[in-house]
Amino acid sequence: MSFHLVVGHGPAGAATARLLAEQGHEVRVVTRSGPGGGAVPAVEGVEHLALDAGDPAALARAARGAVALHGCAAPPLPQWAARWPALVSSLCAAAEDSGAVLVMLGNLYGYGPQAGPARPLTEDLAPAAAGPKGRVRAAGWEQARALHEAGRIRAVEVRASDFFGPGVTDGGHLAARVMPNVFKGRPVAVLGDPDAPHSWTYLPDVARALAEVAVEERAWGRAWHVPTVPAASVRAMVGLLAAEAGTGPVAVRRLSPVLLGAAGLFSPLLRELREVRYQFDRPFTVDCSAYEAAFTVRATPLQEQVAATVAWWRERLQP
Repeated sequence: MSFHLVVGHGPAGAATARLLAEQGHEVRVVTRSGPGGGAVPAVEGVEHLALDAGDPAALARAARGAVALHGCAAPPLPQWAARWPALVSSLCAAAEDSGAVLVMLGNLYGYGPQAGPARPLTEDLAPAAAGPKGRVRAAGWEQARALHEAGRIRAVEVRASDFFGPGVTDGGHLAARVMPNVFKGRPVAVLGDPDAPHSWTYLPDVARALAEVAVEERAWGRAWHVPTVPAASVRAMVGLLAAEAGTGPVAVRRLSPVLLGAAGLFSPLLRELREVRYQFDRPFTVDCSAYEAAFTVRATPLQEQVAATVAWWRERLQP
């Protein structure tokens, strides 16, 4: 089989590395800490390399011989504006040097808050992010796309909505800030309107999409949305999770802007989330029909997502 280099070993990088290894590929994962580092356990059959992905020469050496270079790393949220450009430039340089297809994992921040009535987001929307995190993510893909169009690299971006599922912890809106309370039957406090429809992208489906487009030449040169089940509100999702956990109905409360502002004084993550709070104040949904019309990956049925997520968290929270 083929050699794939995965940059980053957070939830998405780990899931992608695991899937590629299960498919029989040779897989190496690049992280700053190398083997045994990070919050996600190492995957059997996957080699780990310790290097700075922002070092173009080092990353290019690691990528030589790879058919695909999966960009799944991300700096800490408060450092995106400062560190993202160098990371993208390094990924592009490594792709050009090695000839590997650059598969970038993206998100929906770059679209920004859309004017007018809320409608599902499609890949053809022009970037309209007002904040630095959204702008830097949009600029990263534009850089890679320009190099692709110039014939210097082959690149594709796969965009996901908020991650959901096994392996998603501190960064997930239905993860560490929700699941422990669900198992205890305690109220859950959430950002924005708990009844606004919201798209949740299942983490294993992200990995399957990244693996699929890496070898589909007709996917290259543009962005695609990961297949995602129809949108559901935070309240509805918490209800499903609580039912699966057997803890009965769990109250869902909106975190007031005043409390959010106060919490942001002590939590860098909550402070950074102010930029994207609009995603939770109104319907925020994604249209993945373009991907589904072109390729084979489909979103995992919602009840399977919920069952797997609850099982993973039950094991994690056991004494």
